[in-house]
Amino acid sequence: MSMKIAPLLVFLLSLLPVQALASAASAASTTPMDLTTSWVGLLALGLFAFAYVLVIFEEQIHLRKSKPVMAAAGVIWLLIAIAYNSMGRVHEVDDAIRHNFLEYAELFFFLLVAMTYINAMMERRVFDALRDWLVARGFSYKAMFWMTGILAFFISPVADNLTTALILCAVVLAVGEGNTKFISIACVNIVVAANAGGAFSPFGDITTLMVWQKGVLDFWTFFKLFLPSVVNFVVPASIMYFALPEGTPTHDPSAGETKVRYGGLVIVGLFLATIVTAVLFHSLLHIPPVFGMMTGLAYLNLYAFYLRKVEHMKGDNILAPPGVNAEAEKFDVFEKIAKSEWDTLFFFYGVIMSVGGLGFIGYLGVTSEFMYGQMGATYANVLVGILSAIVDNIPVMFAVLTMNPSMSEAQWLLVTLTAGVGGSLLSIGSAAGVALMGQARGYYTFFSHLKWAPVIALGYAASIFVHCWMSGIM
Repeated sequence: MSMKIAPLLVFLLSLLPVQALASAASAASTTPMDLTTSWVGLLALGLFAFAYVLVIFEEQIHLRKSKPVMAAAGVIWLLIAIAYNSMGRVHEVDDAIRHNFLEYAELFFFLLVAMTYINAMMERRVFDALRDWLVARGFSYKAMFWMTGILAFFISPVADNLTTALILCAVVLAVGEGNTKFISIACVNIVVAANAGGAFSPFGDITTLMVWQKGVLDFWTFFKLFLPSVVNFVVPASIMYFALPEGTPTHDPSAGETKVRYGGLVIVGLFLATIVTAVLFHSLLHIPPVFGMMTGLAYLNLYAFYLRKVEHMKGDNILAPPGVNAEAEKFDVFEKIAKSEWDTLFFFYGVIMSVGGLGFIGYLGVTSEFMYGQMGATYANVLVGILSAIVDNIPVMFAVLTMNPSMSEAQWLLVTLTAGVGGSLLSIGSAAGVALMGQARGYYTFFSHLKWAPVIALGYAASIFVHCWMSGIM
């Protein structure tokens, strides 16, 4: 250890409250120390709050959201380690970090496979073909409003709400051609529909994926949220419908339609097979879903080998499937992995490790006692959805899972629903909303979404009512 660093550590250790250390020393070594009132806990809480403020203002300060939370995670666990090492409890922090890191690793590889498949389908122009097909059909503004909303609702359970929103926003921008009113309302509808559709599927949102991987709910149980999710989408959409402009957008027939590249539809099939594999691994064999996803990545790798052989055949003028162009059809799985949303993946690392650290300090226990002990599960779970619109649903849901309150299946479904659809209340409340503010800049903004917040809140309340009525927890 450096002679300059050692005195600094001694000084920091001396600042630990005597009372907190004394109470910790008397506790059993397997019981985490309560550091909520110590300088360690307060500083860790302040660091995380500051990091999240930077995340919220990512668009204004141009600092990627992963950077502040990753730094906060490192410092939080450093502070915890200092406190525990001062009491001679040197192994507990190591075990806690490994536990939280394992949870992140499962989420990381699961999402990496899903993102790789999505990028592969984008490279094969699957989504471009869907967009052009919709634009060429000549639907009216009102018909396109419902068409994009319904597609967002049913695609997001498979392709996740962020990707779905981006694809259908591209459709709206192509159809709208400068019609601000249509684009603005249609984007709000897409965000609400994508979030609602993602709430009833383990693959539709990060929060539902975390609940499924944690083993709290099995795969088919999520589909009990289908009807509440439909209500969450249809109620605000039915009201916004009356504000849409009349008429039919013009379309240039000479523009043509994008054709899916060779192998694109096969990759769609392989992605569905990967989802089935993950579900069967988890449901029948009780193997973590991430192993099924990694097996599915092997499907894509093997098919990529075939595609490269096809390219080679075409390049050598040997008989190859019709429509294959060697230059245009080059395919490399690892290029698709490289194009994954790394900032998003490392943001999840920072959030999970930071929230895990705050839980180890004792803050989540205090929060759980207040929310689920004093408020009651139903009110607490409704509050979770409202908080997710402000803070983002990922840290909120991870905090709930870390608290692990004793709740019935119906209450776990309720918090899954509220965390998934609560982000629709504000444009900054979900990844889909944030992404569309960038993609449809000038058309879809924070305030254009806020204008419809009361209507979206009505759908939020209606979906909660329907779920509570169906599950008998009213």
